Formats: sequence, structure tokens, C-alpha cells
Amino acid sequence: MPAGELYAHGMSRLVVSVLTSLDGYFQGLDGDLSVMPFQDAFNTHNLELLSTAGTLAYGSTWFTENWDFWSKVAADASANRREHDIAHFVTTLPKIVISDSMAADSGAPWTPTTRIIPRSAAPAELTRLKEQSDGDVVMFGSATTWNPLLELGLVDELTVLVGPALLGAGNKLYTGSRAGLHLTDASVLSRSELVKLRYLTTG
Repeated sequence: MPAGELYAHGMSRLVVSVLTSLDGYFQGLDGDLSVMPFQDAFNTHNLELLSTAGTLAYGSTWFTENWDFWSKVAADASANRREHDIAHFVTTLPKIVISDSMAADSGAPWTPTTRIIPRSAAPAELTRLKEQSDGDVVMFGSATTWNPLLELGLVDELTVLVGPALLGAGNKLYTGSRAGLHLTDASVLSRSELVKLRYLTTG
């Protein structure tokens, strides 16, 4: 079903958002994020997406880093309102972690809101979540996790934020087989040099 028809049929979407360099890397060598062209508008964009989410989806590495960072922000009284709002969504929304290596931990603070599912179960679980239509399933980063899902036709919307940097090497945005996309929006995020490219998948 085309992504634009999902809401008309009472379904949610799987929305992926990722920041890349101009030459298409979402991480530097060895997963280094410090070289990425982050700008303040990146968090404003993320908060807008989080406000539409019913569930967050992650790979194990991105989940751990994201949880650790934003749980600290949640406890930081000096953080601003936007960062506290992001931290609230990250720490309270239902989450799935798609991983064959991460184990459940009954003592972890994320356990009450988080389920770990194997990669083989991800397509069926994401289909089920999208049929619940209680908000989008939103995924940030985790390219090694969402690339196979896009190949299977499960990603409905892909937003790429292109930042003003050339890395020359690192981890590529996409390494799967050819996938059709339809551009629905191209704009520069306010007060930034981040170019937002929003695509719907076409199969």
C-alpha cells in the first residue's frame, strides 16, 4: 500500500530519520559521531517527529547510546525545555529494540517501556504495530537495522537531513538493493544549514 494511503486506511507509518554528510555517511569511521555535521535545528526536527510517535524502534547500539544520553538530560535541571521534552519522549514512549545480541535486563531502568525482539521477528512485529494506528513507529539512525526493513517494503517514510560536511569515509546511509523513493519535501531547516529531504517509499 502506498505510504500516502496508510492513514486513510487507519494505519500508522514506519518513519525513519537520519542525518548524513553530503557524501552520504551517517557515521564516521568506527562509528564515530563526533565528525557528523550536527546543528541545533537537528534536535528541533527530532522533537517534531517524536511528538507524532506511538512507538520508537532501535538497533541495540543506537538504543543504548540514545537512552544513556537522554536519561541523563531528563535528570539535568539545567537542560532547556526542548531537551527535557525530547528526554521525556525517549524515556517514556514504548520502544522495541531489534537485536539478536542484546539481552533483557530486569534491573535496567528502560525495562518497563522496552521490548527486545530478534531480527527475524521484526517484520511481523512492525506490521502489527503499524496496524494499531496509535501513532507512528519512529526510528532514528540505526541504518544497519532499517536498511533491511526498507528492502522489505516496511519503511513508509525516509527523512534524510544532509549536513554541510564531506567525511570521505565512514558508514554509508544505505547498503541494500535498489529502492524506489518519491520526494515530497525539500527544505532548509530554520536557522541552520541542514537540508531536509523527505521521501515516501515507492517499492
